[in-house]
Parts: sequence; C-alpha cells; structure tokens
Amino acid sequence: MNIIDSEIFFDSITGKLSGNKIIKSSKTIGDLKNIFKDEKERSAMNQKQFVYRVEFYPSEKSGTCGGLFFGTSYIEPGKVGDEYFMTKGHFHADRDTAEFYWCIKGKGVLLLMDEDCNCRAEYLKPGSLHYINKRMAHRVCNIGEETLVFSACWPSNAGHDYNSILEKGFSARVMCINDEPELIKKD
Repeated sequence: MNIIDSEIFFDSITGKLSGNKIIKSSKTIGDLKNIFKDEKERSAMNQKQFVYRVEFYPSEKSGTCGGLFFGTSYIEPGKVGDEYFMTKGHFHADRDTAEFYWCIKGKGVLLLMDEDCNCRAEYLKPGSLHYINKRMAHRVCNIGEETLVFSACWPSNAGHDYNSILEKGFSARVMCINDEPELIKKD
C-alpha cells in the first residue's frame, strides 16, 4: 500500500492552482460585449485589455453528478465608464445546484439575482465566505485598486447558463458613485 501526493495544489495566499489538469480561461474588454451599461465606452477601450481570468480543477467530467469543481478567479481593477470591471455572470444550467465563493485578496461585490430578477449584493473581502443558493445568478465586481482574487467550489453537474444573462442582464448594476460602490437598479 502506498501513500501518494495530491495531483493538484492550492496556494491559500495567492489562490493559485497548480497541477496537470488545471483548465484556464480569460476575458478581455473585447470579449465582454453588451455586459457593461456603457457599450459605447467599452467599444472605445483597448479591446485586448485583460479584465479577468479563471483557473479550475475539474475533478470529474462536466455534467457528472456527485463531483465537485474547484477554481480561482482573478478580476483586475478598472472601470468601463462608472461601472466596475466584473465577470459575465451566470445562472447554473442545473438550477438546483448551489456554490461557495470565498475571498482571498482584494475588495469586491458579489451580485446575486433570483429568477424573478430580485437583486442583492454582498461585499467580498479577504476571509469572507459566500453561499450562493440554487436558482441564483451571480456575478462579481472588483471595487478595489488591486486584483480581486476569490475561489469557488461548485457541483460538476451545475453547468453554466450565460445566455440568460446576455439576453436579459442583471436587474441591478454596481456603479462607482462619488468614489463609492452603489447598487443601482437597471433602467
């Protein structure tokens, strides 16, 4: 009988994942068309400007019940007009799945929206833990001056429904008003 090393490692200070099976993706300003309120401003920005990246470990094949995925997201500081850099946001394709987020570094806002378009928001700060209930769309905004780093754990059968958000958006936005984040109802 042998004791073996783990195939994945997590740096709890930086959020960095390492190992052979890590999947990475990133989004630039050019990838985020129709996400921000001021599309004209977004389209005038450097389309190659990096906004966020994600790395995750798929412990199971996507869609497999009973498995968990684990990942870390990094959102750069910045704004499009008065709106903070943020993730695209999504519902889970399997609406009956939940997720945990926890903040490692930086300052952010977790925007949550139910299927009736009711929004609420929670501050992310180092050490904060956030439970994202089933049937809740979620998106994260970086409201700080440094890279926002947070990790997540979600069921491998959750999937991602980005189209619902692209079609309808969130019913509220996190805007910078007088140098402070405010949750503003969508017009």
